[in-house]
Amino acid sequence: MGFFDNWEKPATPPEGRVEALAKVTGSGRYAAEYEAKNLCYGVLVGSTVAAGTLQGLRLDAARQVAGVLDVLSPFNRPQVPGFADEAKIRASRFGLPVFHTDKIYFKGQPIALVVAETLEDATYAASLVTATYRQEAFNIDFLKTHPGVSLAPEGRERGSTVAWQAAPQVIEAEYTIQNEVHNPMEMHATLAEWTEPDKLRLFDKNQGVNNVQRVISGLFGIPAGNIEVIAEFVGGGFGSGLRVWPHVLAAVMAARQVKRPVKVVLTRPQMFTNVGYRPHSWQKIRIGAGADGTLAGIVHEARNGTSMYETYNEGITRVTRLIYRIPNLKTAAATVPLNLSTPTWMRGPGDCTGDFAVESALDELSYRLHMDPVALRLKNISADKHPDTGLPWASNFLPECVEKGAEMIGWNNRRPQPGSLSDGDWKIGYGMAVGMWNAGRGRAAAGLVMHRDGSITLQTAMTDIGTGTGTSMRNIAHECMGIPKHKISIELGNSSLPPAPSQGGSTGLSSISGAVVAVCEALQKKLAGYAATQNAAYASAAAGDIVFSETGISLKNAPNQAIAFADLWAKNQLTTLEVEAESGPGAERQQFAFCSGAAHFYRVRVHEKTGKVKVEKAVCVVDGGRIVSEKAAANQVSGAVAGGIGMALMEEVNLETRLGGLLGDDLAAYHFAVNADTPLVEVGFINKPDPHINPVGSKGLGEVGIIGCAAAIANAIYNATGKRLRDLPITPDKVLLG
Repeated sequence: MGFFDNWEKPATPPEGRVEALAKVTGSGRYAAEYEAKNLCYGVLVGSTVAAGTLQGLRLDAARQVAGVLDVLSPFNRPQVPGFADEAKIRASRFGLPVFHTDKIYFKGQPIALVVAETLEDATYAASLVTATYRQEAFNIDFLKTHPGVSLAPEGRERGSTVAWQAAPQVIEAEYTIQNEVHNPMEMHATLAEWTEPDKLRLFDKNQGVNNVQRVISGLFGIPAGNIEVIAEFVGGGFGSGLRVWPHVLAAVMAARQVKRPVKVVLTRPQMFTNVGYRPHSWQKIRIGAGADGTLAGIVHEARNGTSMYETYNEGITRVTRLIYRIPNLKTAAATVPLNLSTPTWMRGPGDCTGDFAVESALDELSYRLHMDPVALRLKNISADKHPDTGLPWASNFLPECVEKGAEMIGWNNRRPQPGSLSDGDWKIGYGMAVGMWNAGRGRAAAGLVMHRDGSITLQTAMTDIGTGTGTSMRNIAHECMGIPKHKISIELGNSSLPPAPSQGGSTGLSSISGAVVAVCEALQKKLAGYAATQNAAYASAAAGDIVFSETGISLKNAPNQAIAFADLWAKNQLTTLEVEAESGPGAERQQFAFCSGAAHFYRVRVHEKTGKVKVEKAVCVVDGGRIVSEKAAANQVSGAVAGGIGMALMEEVNLETRLGGLLGDDLAAYHFAVNADTPLVEVGFINKPDPHINPVGSKGLGEVGIIGCAAAIANAIYNATGKRLRDLPITPDKVLLG
């Protein structure tokens, strides 16, 4: 008997995440857990060479495995109309034309999909597939290649480089960051089922069902409305679910070819090569300041790796234009094509990478100036306007983040002289950095269904990838209308629901919050209209005048004018009441600049003999506008900090440059921060609403929880040891060698 067999669901669930019960009881299903009638299974076969042409496949042994139905490949697949020409491929933003090219771009590239009755049969048969290639020279060595790639100007130059050549203090340094892989707990998976010749249902792990719908619609030339995409529960994404990857299309093609539903689940090694990563990068910073710490100028150059078949520009220098008043600024960047798969957005993309270099250089400058790193930031933060566009910030409380973070970490205990604080063989150091992110907002829609008992179901196509979106939607609806939280249920992650943007780039809550407010107001107005037929006092009522209770509605300023739901429903012959509304950005985007900000403070211990670095205390204070759901928001920030600790100290993909592939494509060899590496993160919020971003005043905060983290840890290591380390991750050998 299972633990939950005799468990009775409480009539009134405890307040918390709306999806919590489904997750802890196992009733919430992830993409790989869905079933379909007559389901079969697909397993991908990857290229064993890094570059060349696929000449043939040996399939006899695989086809002899009992249960094998078919093997898709460039030599045997249904046609995808969108792959007819390069323009259509680019328009789809799909990237690799899986099974529609014999060109090999990277080791592990999908070259076949074995479809069988069972996962075991498909897995075994896939292991028997061999290929013949015409091999070509390959290159996956970023560090050796990037110096030969010319830089191009990126963004508008401000002032000149000549104006600050004689600045009293100038820092110049280079920084590198290794490839990092998202590695969410849930592997990517897709179940594809053609319900009719031109109608498709997809259960897919992704961060935006409407995006998947659009891409598949464009590739197959069928109406988007004929494609249903479901991603109700997502076990982490961190950016890996923002694109449609080859395995998704492979499942769709296979389902069409065998005329049965097909499920494809990536293995952990395939997660390293088939769903993106943060690319290897190089940066060079030259920054100058006056004797009083006023920044005079900066030159920021950057290169990042990309694939041979797509250009992915990380946007590394973007953050340099965002935080500080710097009168003279020049940025340049380039991408470096390699025989690796395409990189993609990974939490805090570009800005997280660029911030490491900028904030490390500023810390170095502070020591050169004999100036407190906190004071240097506070002196130069452009808190009134966007330093690049000149638009006033709608809100920017980054200086308050810095001041609050310094207090929380006990910054006054820091010693300015590096290496002067010890505890036995451990050196103790304090470091800080700041991060910022452009606070975006997209157009989103929400639906609302009200039932006879006064309960409501709030709906949107937006997924919740662990950010607490559903919980925040419930909280907003409760505040707007007064409906008890236990009477509000949430439906999301289905393309048949009102459309919404993808959950990424810290825009989820900022986008959907306006739609929730709009749909709540629509319901209030509709109810006021129905109530007016019974009580004339409701005829002139505004949306905000309608207040809900357990049993009915009343007027805010006339609570004695209550009308029971039962009477409303009977009088107007209603069974359910449905409304839908949408909301999006407007003219405010031309009038103001929008940002989220964070201050990171860390205390580390560095072992003198082993080089081990232990993060002893972590503080992150965030300006995310109004905090709608504090626990969920704090979870977002602490999770981002854990990712930042991994970025700073352990995460890297090791490559075998002679063989053209990855070393250790599993979680035994790829190290990231676990509970033992991460202290209980102390999260603080300024919690001041942004008056212009949306009706709720909330800004995104998932990205800024990591932007600045790695730099602050590296700066703390310098304070502890006097060793300035500029290459991530900072592993014990680098600490010892200095």
